[in-house]
Amino acid sequence: MAGFTREDLAAYKNRPVDDLIGDGARLMVVGINPGLWTAATNTHFCHPTNRFYPALRLAGMIEWDLDPTSGLTIQQRASLIDKGIAITNLVNRATARADELDADELKTGATRLTLLASEVRPKVVAVAGVTAYRTAFGRPKAALGPQTEGIGASELWVIPNPSGLNTHVSAADMAAWLRQVGSVAGLT
Repeated sequence: MAGFTREDLAAYKNRPVDDLIGDGARLMVVGINPGLWTAATNTHFCHPTNRFYPALRLAGMIEWDLDPTSGLTIQQRASLIDKGIAITNLVNRATARADELDADELKTGATRLTLLASEVRPKVVAVAGVTAYRTAFGRPKAALGPQTEGIGASELWVIPNPSGLNTHVSAADMAAWLRQVGSVAGLT
């Protein structure tokens, strides 16, 4: 598979990635922050080892495979928007690893996300990554699953991080989580 060199990717450090949000969003999936590969392709969760798109397909929410060397096509972006799926990040600054973020950035991201969710008003906001969620929202005992507090008018869930670095979660596990939040959001 073609890809990027380390030097290519280094040029994307600290770059933002465009949110994927359309009218009628019902499920907003929230990553921690974009990786360098994601920034290079301007496609959330795009790294070849990320389980997000394979899990969406296993969950029956998409019928196509993502090409991680080029990212989402115009048609694939449109299909996600038409389905009611939105994607954003807590922190919109590309890093090689999420642990390069500090607590203040995550907390600022939680404030931004709260405002965005209030504006977009999806049925469900699903934050992908329990550790980042705990820090961002000041909820150190939070667990995966639905949260007792919503975010704006939206139901708030925490789901596993689909990153290839999160070796405890398979694509099948991730698909089960996406099926759950998709069902609550009325997508399945």
